[in-house]
Amino acid sequence: MTTFIMKQFSPQQIQDAREKATPELLQRLINDNSDVLNHDTLVPETGCATWNHYFFCPEHSVRLLWDRHSPNKHRCPVDGAVFTGEPYYGAWWRWLNGLNAKACYELAVVWLLNGEQRYFDKVVDILTQYATYYPDYQEHGGIPYNGPGKANAQTLCEANCHADFARSFDIISSGLTSKQYEYIATRLLRCGADFLMLHRGRQIHNHEVKISATIGIIGAVLDDNTYLDFAVNSSYGLLYQLEHALLPGGLWFEGSLHYHYYALQAFMAFEKFACHTPFSLLNRPYYARMLSLPLQLLLPDMTLPKVNDCVDGQEKLSHSDIYEFAWYYYGKAEYGQVLSFLYRTAPRHNLDALFYGTPLPDQQLQVPLGHEHNPGAGFTIIRNAPGRAICLKHGPYGGEHDHYDRLNLIVFNNGQALYPDLGTTGYGAPLHYGYYKNSFSHNTLCVNGLSQPPAIPRVISWQTTPDETRLVMEVDWKTEAPLPDSKTRVEWDDVAYRGVVFRRSILVTDNLLIDRWDIENPNQQCVDAIYLVKGNPTPSPHQMELNICYPYVRQATQQPLAGQIDIHYQTESLITLSCFCPHDARLIQAKGPDNPSTSMIDYLIARSHEKQISALFVTDFNGESRVRINAEGEIFTVTDAHTGHIWRI
Repeated sequence: MTTFIMKQFSPQQIQDAREKATPELLQRLINDNSDVLNHDTLVPETGCATWNHYFFCPEHSVRLLWDRHSPNKHRCPVDGAVFTGEPYYGAWWRWLNGLNAKACYELAVVWLLNGEQRYFDKVVDILTQYATYYPDYQEHGGIPYNGPGKANAQTLCEANCHADFARSFDIISSGLTSKQYEYIATRLLRCGADFLMLHRGRQIHNHEVKISATIGIIGAVLDDNTYLDFAVNSSYGLLYQLEHALLPGGLWFEGSLHYHYYALQAFMAFEKFACHTPFSLLNRPYYARMLSLPLQLLLPDMTLPKVNDCVDGQEKLSHSDIYEFAWYYYGKAEYGQVLSFLYRTAPRHNLDALFYGTPLPDQQLQVPLGHEHNPGAGFTIIRNAPGRAICLKHGPYGGEHDHYDRLNLIVFNNGQALYPDLGTTGYGAPLHYGYYKNSFSHNTLCVNGLSQPPAIPRVISWQTTPDETRLVMEVDWKTEAPLPDSKTRVEWDDVAYRGVVFRRSILVTDNLLIDRWDIENPNQQCVDAIYLVKGNPTPSPHQMELNICYPYVRQATQQPLAGQIDIHYQTESLITLSCFCPHDARLIQAKGPDNPSTSMIDYLIARSHEKQISALFVTDFNGESRVRINAEGEIFTVTDAHTGHIWRI
């Protein structure tokens, strides 16, 4: 037998975990991996796996149903439609690789806890089969923004699988013969680490964090400082990413809260091996900022803003794996409160709680009560009533996972999204690039129906009193904005936006959201001010049909917007959206895909071709038609018809 000291868990952690492990937890782990455990081990003999984002229905943008017994036919859960061939076949194998890797780790833990030989044997079988085929897998790829893979089609997926292979190998190594140990270590782990080192990109990116973390984990498991040093200290390694990829406010530069946590997961996965070594970065200031920032951005339903590339559902606060380790290591109260919130309706039955869990505070995490104004992170959230949040996005362009939506608006009322950010769907589905990433599918400015080029917004002013809150932001396309040090695919139109300046002025009172748009449009392009509304509008008798020319947007009608028009929407309650423009404009209503795209959402668009455009949108959360809007020179006045109170903006 090989003499081996486990790196990820101490003897005390193992003893504590064995005492805490319940039959229910062990059975859940066994059941969760039944597709792998209860069948002959199936490992691809060639590098046929592609990309999990291809495994989506092209019509409904929902993930297909994965069936181990059906590698060639894949069913949509919405209408039962069956898809065959590529890209679904390769994506099916990618899913299987992920299940195998996950089973390796979780069944290794089951063996560690209960000592039953069948779980050890299954892990050894999986690792040995991958070690048999892995060196001869052909390099393949073609996935946007990423390097190639061998077992999979992108370097990121390669890293994700190898992280689980290495974690499971760390656990079962003490039971291996010397021959088994060297076979797996050489043909799978070292071969994988060498491949990852060769193809880690020279960019700041969540992918490179995942790749470096896996190289570091393999280095820790194999006691190889060459891998560890490359993972942590080389250019674009883990330390470099922390030093260069965080915005001043602590947000991961890609601007997506999902990818903020995705990167943080990789950092923490590495630290679980490195925390007691010189390679650890836990005592640097970066992780604490990353862990705490999202908790200040929570919306009334305890989700995070679904901005940028965030597949529906990824906005939910979860990440017990991250916060169990953070609570264990740092002991900061809010990390324990996150866990108390996450376990309020479910038992604390997971592996990170088993090995890192310490007693939790009685207090659960709550939505912050006050405003959050964080220009360094690119977010402002105005919270002026229970269940209400008005969120503005004013951060710089963040690369491939960003959307083209500078100064985007998200509004929650009565605890639910009223003006949502739709996020996106699987990246291989047509609506990802064709709809969800585009400017026209956000509550922002769109010129000629095309997407905004990268830009760096500015916060002009921020004022708050007990009675009202004001925020003024501006973005322009007079000069070309610098791009982040990250791979970028051009999906915007520089010509359409050339010279355009967009200023958005927000005034929030007790029950009103007053939203002023000022746009310099020197080339008299077609400028749209867009609202997406989760509600049913009251029909207007003055509308005429229109071909709006936005992909996937239908049932468009228009009417002249000269002065004020009030649109009533039935949501959880009645709200009124009053639109005002003092010059030539049209008001357009339409319907486009919601997320998922099995339902539709309402569009409200103010369109103009004027050189100087000013428009005002007033949301009355009480649902009353109580405001009167007028223009006094360059100042708009909003008068409450009931009280006579006047606001100027």
